[in-house]
Amino acid sequence: MTGLDALTAARGVLYGGDWNPEQWTPDVWREDVALMRAAGVNLVSVGIFSWATLEPEPGRFDTAWLDEVLDLLHGAGIAVDLATPSASPPPWLAHRHPETSAVDVHGVRMSVGSRNHFCPGSQVYRDHVAAVVRHLVDRYADHPAVAMWHVGNEFGQTCWCDLCADRLRTWLRRRYGDVDALDAAWATAFWSQRYSSFDEVVPPRAAPYLHNPAAELDFRRFTSDQLRDVHRLQVAIIRERSDAPVTTNFMNFFPGVDQHTWADDVDVVADDCYTDPADPSSPARAALAHDLVRGVRRGEPWLLMEQAAGAVSWRAHNVPKSTGAMVLDSLRAVAHGADGVCYFQWRASTGGAERFHSAMVPHAGPDTDLHRAVRAQGALLQRLRPVVGTRVDARVALVFDWPAWWAGELLPARPSTRLDVLGQLAAYHEPLWRAGIATDVVPPSADLDGYDLVVVPSLHAVTDADAANVARVPERGGVLLVGPFSAVADEHARVRRGRFPVPWADVLGASGEDWRPLDDAGVAVASAAYGDFTATTWSEHVRSDGAEVLATYAGGDLAGRPALTRRAHGDGPGAGQAWYVTTVPPRDVLAAVVADCVAAAGVTAPLTDVPDDVEVARRGDVLFVLNRSRAKQTVRLPGAATDLLTGDLVADELLLPAEGAAALHLAPTERTR
Repeated sequence: MTGLDALTAARGVLYGGDWNPEQWTPDVWREDVALMRAAGVNLVSVGIFSWATLEPEPGRFDTAWLDEVLDLLHGAGIAVDLATPSASPPPWLAHRHPETSAVDVHGVRMSVGSRNHFCPGSQVYRDHVAAVVRHLVDRYADHPAVAMWHVGNEFGQTCWCDLCADRLRTWLRRRYGDVDALDAAWATAFWSQRYSSFDEVVPPRAAPYLHNPAAELDFRRFTSDQLRDVHRLQVAIIRERSDAPVTTNFMNFFPGVDQHTWADDVDVVADDCYTDPADPSSPARAALAHDLVRGVRRGEPWLLMEQAAGAVSWRAHNVPKSTGAMVLDSLRAVAHGADGVCYFQWRASTGGAERFHSAMVPHAGPDTDLHRAVRAQGALLQRLRPVVGTRVDARVALVFDWPAWWAGELLPARPSTRLDVLGQLAAYHEPLWRAGIATDVVPPSADLDGYDLVVVPSLHAVTDADAANVARVPERGGVLLVGPFSAVADEHARVRRGRFPVPWADVLGASGEDWRPLDDAGVAVASAAYGDFTATTWSEHVRSDGAEVLATYAGGDLAGRPALTRRAHGDGPGAGQAWYVTTVPPRDVLAAVVADCVAAAGVTAPLTDVPDDVEVARRGDVLFVLNRSRAKQTVRLPGAATDLLTGDLVADELLLPAEGAAALHLAPTERTR
């Protein structure tokens, strides 16, 4: 059983969005509920930013409006994801208790008038959160409309105030035990930073020069854990009265929260994902985000909580989606494991900071192409009931870790800021996505035994235990592909002594002595296997310690040195392999390397000869085929299948209209994990 099972059993694919009735009058509520029913909406989130309406004065609650709203929704058969409003405290709280507002890195206290201005370390804030949550739970835990609880919104707030400093010291005491262990972990002998007491530690506020990277790294860990404490506080109150599943909306590759550490604190993993119609790489990035979110709770179905129906309002130039792209974004999420797709928001706001953000009901009302597409999409999604509850069977894992990301990209003073961790992750993921090869994004601590190919694009910091976990992949007969600047540091951001990557040098059969960022011209690389090419951004001074050299630097000080190596582990078809890429090769070269690793691992794509603008993804026994182009596309199939979206039997060739899609029900796969 998963957290979504109870919701989807009677409803199929969940469909809806954020609804903010506090912005509207009751006559609009009734119109909205009727429109929702016509559109096939079966789930709405209510109350996310309603604290000031629910509690207009301290201790005085007004829930009569919410009573009516929930009754209306229940009468229409629409389930409610009822939110706790902790993300945006009312102005009266900051006015009476200024310490409940966050302080920035420069010591400036945040003002009201926006959102996310709270200090998660303030006990007064936490007490008021507990009071409003308890009132909601006591009143609505037994309401038949409430099918799920939505805790907060987009957790990610950071505060540098004295209250958070006190909580940081407590966190550090639990982590290290005594101050000597802290000094050792943080290497405080550097720059005379040695602490004689935890009381001397402060958050990494504005300073004359660079902060200690280990202190910065732990502050990020602490911030994520402190927000999790605020989340857990609310969940504990909910659990006193309700067994309904609990969720919160993450933001995929957002640096403020380590989702992997939150995995068991939510029953349903939910994500906000906003594609950019002006960015050709956006579909690939969205698929990567979906693969990350799916991996948070080890492959369970998840919920796309927010996306845009058209344009957003927060980019400098907000290009809208076409209605076809809107549907493709939803189908892509379902193909990558989502059991529900929702939007921000149901009805466009006429006032406030997001008044130009698109919605399922635009300012022009329901007599619009956009809303007609919303209604059509509701009917389309209900045809995908056979997919609900099934999993994506991935034989490839992409390794990603929040602390490694923080250490490898977000901390200052490193060899180059141009080696982009997320850029590397996307570069290694893209050829897999283009081939339609299912990929799980997992932490280095995950159980990797079920994956035939494990790709580590850029994992700067890693614990000894996690490094050993990754090293076992080729030793057990799998294929390991490692990218540059990986396993450089330990979990405290301390550089490992010895030839890098120290914990994997033996496994890779290659080792390095220094990192060499490249100038804008790059460096020539010679390769009989992949052709000569120019590498950019990064190079490493490496030698082969038994690995086969597949490419060598042909210019500069590294001429003749390995740029790409492969080491075999054992003989025969079941032998493992370990590949090492020491630079940033061109896109086509990297794609060829990834393809060779895929072949060596025995992984096959669900379809071959797929047009460039068509993406495929398999979930259970259903193959999704999405045409992103504005032209018709023909896709060859290995046999007959039934298109769940149309009910048609398709044989040999699939003809997709512009921005069209198919969900082909295939014969059951032989492999299950």
